[in-house]
Amino acid sequence: MRDSGPCAVSSGEGIEGLSPLPERSRIKVVRIITRLNVGGPAQHAVLLTARLNGDRFQSKLLAGTTDSHEGDMSFLAENHGTPFVRVEELCNEAGLFGDLKSFCRLVKVIKKEKADIVDLHLLKARFFGGLAAKIAGVPVIVETFHGHLFTGYFGRLKTAAILTTERLLGWFVMHRLIAISEIQKEELIRYRISPARKIDIIPLGLDLNKFLDCSKWRGEFRRELGVADATILIGVVGRLVPIKGLCYLLDAVSQVLRATDADFQLIVVGDGPLRGALESQVSSLDIEKRVRFLGWRFDLEKIYADLDFVALSSLNEGTPVSLIEAMAAGKAVVATRVGGVPDVVEHEKTGILVSPKNPLELSKAITRLLGNPRLRNCLGERARFSVYPKYDVSRLIQDMKEYYRSLLP
Repeated sequence: MRDSGPCAVSSGEGIEGLSPLPERSRIKVVRIITRLNVGGPAQHAVLLTARLNGDRFQSKLLAGTTDSHEGDMSFLAENHGTPFVRVEELCNEAGLFGDLKSFCRLVKVIKKEKADIVDLHLLKARFFGGLAAKIAGVPVIVETFHGHLFTGYFGRLKTAAILTTERLLGWFVMHRLIAISEIQKEELIRYRISPARKIDIIPLGLDLNKFLDCSKWRGEFRRELGVADATILIGVVGRLVPIKGLCYLLDAVSQVLRATDADFQLIVVGDGPLRGALESQVSSLDIEKRVRFLGWRFDLEKIYADLDFVALSSLNEGTPVSLIEAMAAGKAVVATRVGGVPDVVEHEKTGILVSPKNPLELSKAITRLLGNPRLRNCLGERARFSVYPKYDVSRLIQDMKEYYRSLLP
């Protein structure tokens, strides 16, 4: 394995044991994702499908349906002119019959497309899509890990079942695995998900240009909220689910109010099954005047333009898309030191890192940023330069072109 720019890819001689493919004008890639819910995986899958179409590649996207409590980003595919095949039964709430139906449909579509490469995103798509691609005789099967479910999500039995499934896929079904950070690769090796030689590193790539130039929207979001320019706005963006640790952030806000008289508000962008519980916590802490829940928003560039800094309180993360976008907008961040976060945020240089499940430490970091606008600006400017072009989509597309070519004889 060698390093090629920001990603580690295979030697370029194809996967051992594969027969050379006949000459063709384009490499056919079928990309399958469990669902296009709000988050980094959906953006990743759509951008790759949209931009890996042309003289050398032909891409098709298959996607399941979002869960009932999730925001839907399928509009992103339409915005990029990327029609996709909706596999209705491919979802977390399908049940056994739905799972079997989605599996049969995936086999049918993959065979019809005569794919050279199938690239799989999120667990259910990796499982059923991987088996379907194996049955369909696809030359190269790749799975992309955006994060993992090995800690912090489920109880012991379900976690053990997930680990067993991941190991079976990694060792016996997949030809290659893509980790989106060095830390994630180390975790996959530690959990014995696959032989180390099969794991390559290719960081995420996002459409960051709209965040680099978001200053033109300054003032619009504050006017919408009816908030004065002097009020410091702290943003948090993401699903309202246990793994995001928002209960600790709310506790931290309560502690901040006891430590400072700063005029600030916490703006929560996102939704999920915990919203009711979090709103109740806000009420019990008597911080209703300091916290606003906005639900899902898809005009984040306008919101980031008026935020002063961004917080993340997750218990586990892959590569935190909300932080990358905020940093591209020149915003300081305070975040928990978990998963792939330290790959994105350098402590005291581009942001402040704190321990997870520690409201006191988080409150001290927030209080520090509230009282130091110069520090916020300094961290934000460094953050902007640190994420671009490392996480820009143009870098991702070039990496993936080289990577896919290297996998085929």
